[in-house]
Amino acid sequence: MRNLLIAATLLLIALPTLAADAVDQVRQAEASFARAFADRDSATFFSFVAEDAAFLGAHRTLTGKDAVVKGWSDLLKGAAPFSWSPDRVVVNGTGDIGMTNGPVFDRGGRHIGDFLSVWQKQKDGSWKILFDGPGAPVCAPEKK
Repeated sequence: MRNLLIAATLLLIALPTLAADAVDQVRQAEASFARAFADRDSATFFSFVAEDAAFLGAHRTLTGKDAVVKGWSDLLKGAAPFSWSPDRVVVNGTGDIGMTNGPVFDRGGRHIGDFLSVWQKQKDGSWKILFDGPGAPVCAPEKK
C-alpha cells in the first residue's frame, strides 16, 4: 500500500512535466505539418495524417487518410494558397490527445480564418492529426 501511495504521488508530481513536454511535441507536430504544406512536401504532409482522420471542410468532410490525400493533393501543387501557425496548444491530462488552433492567412498575408486541429499520440510516440477543420470564421468589425 505504501508503494502504491508513493507511486501515485510521484505520478502527480510528474504530470505537469509530462503535459508540458506533450504541448511542445504537439506544437512541433503542427508547425512541421504547416511547414510541409508551405514547402509543397506532400509525402511529409500526409505522413502526419492519421489513418482514421476526418478533415472538415465548408461543404464536405473527408473521412479516412485516403480521402484526405485525394482531397488535398491538388492543394499541394503550385504556390501554397494559404498558410497557418498554431497560437494555442493544449493537451489532455494523460498527454495523448492534443488540440491546436490559430490563424489562417491567404497568400497576401491577410487573416482569412482560423483552424482547429486535434492530434493523437501514436504508440511509437509520434503525433498524428485526427480531426482538422476551420475554427470560427473571421468577422469584419461592425461599422459605426
